[in-house]
Amino acid sequence: MRDIYITKSGTLKQDENTLLFDTEVETIRIPVKEVSSIHLLNETRLNSRLLQFLSKNHIPAYFYNYYGGYVGCFAPREEYLSGRIIVNQVLHYHSHQSRLYIAREMVGGAVHNIRKTLMQYDTDSARIDAVLEKCSCATSIENLMGYEGNARAEYYSKFNHILKEEFFKMEHRKFDPPPDPINALLSFGNSMLYNTVLSQIFRTTLDPRVSFVHEPFERRYSLNLDIADIFKPLISDRVIFTLINKRMLSAEDFREETGYCFLSDIGRKKFIQAYDEKLNQTIKHPTLKRNVSYRHLIRIECYKLIKHILEETTYQSFRIYW
Repeated sequence: MRDIYITKSGTLKQDENTLLFDTEVETIRIPVKEVSSIHLLNETRLNSRLLQFLSKNHIPAYFYNYYGGYVGCFAPREEYLSGRIIVNQVLHYHSHQSRLYIAREMVGGAVHNIRKTLMQYDTDSARIDAVLEKCSCATSIENLMGYEGNARAEYYSKFNHILKEEFFKMEHRKFDPPPDPINALLSFGNSMLYNTVLSQIFRTTLDPRVSFVHEPFERRYSLNLDIADIFKPLISDRVIFTLINKRMLSAEDFREETGYCFLSDIGRKKFIQAYDEKLNQTIKHPTLKRNVSYRHLIRIECYKLIKHILEETTYQSFRIYW
């Protein structure tokens, strides 16, 4: 199964067990059995019949605005949810010690992966080391989030050492709105990863509304934010580094409006192609003893969390081990 990225304007509809995407110049047929999720990045017409079809086949659809920012999600009906899992997930959220353990693991994994990424790009990580030590003994969620914020600020300050192109200089992280190309790439990459993680959560018995690091929102999923932070340094950030350092992106791939920088249609296509290739890349899993894709690593992270909240095994977050 694969993720479908629609970057052109057109009409998306159902034809028996096939998705049809019509544009002014072509019709693309996509067998529904091949589809894991759909990302709509341009103006797309659809109807309620299509939404019913997507729901029946458990396919989420993600909507993005003109600037490439995430707008919302059409979620399939909750086929996989388990009452037992939901109860235990909420109990672990409400217990200070239980929630703190999971949050420490998640933040510790995220900071470890930041550290390993800096090391792999021959960049000093001494300050990240100090933050990592603090994470292991944090006594509150607020402290943990503060430590993670410090680690990411230090991480972003090293981007100019990692990035080889003068055009993509990092002054500071700003995302509402992103003022320059590197911030535009980070925002777009994060949005894509949040939705990739959400798609994997939808295929497990976890409830994406109950999180452990981020506070649950009334009208927004939040568990995907927790898990995505672990994988940003491995997936979306690495895609950005590759696209820039291999000179696959240039000034022509961005558009600017007053105070706002965003990827052009061509720039988005380049990013999506590299991002999808990254998700399909495989590594030898140390426990499973077989090759798994980066996309499947995210699903494995969900399963580890399920086993922990069922008290079958103790959760240990994914940490880059090479």
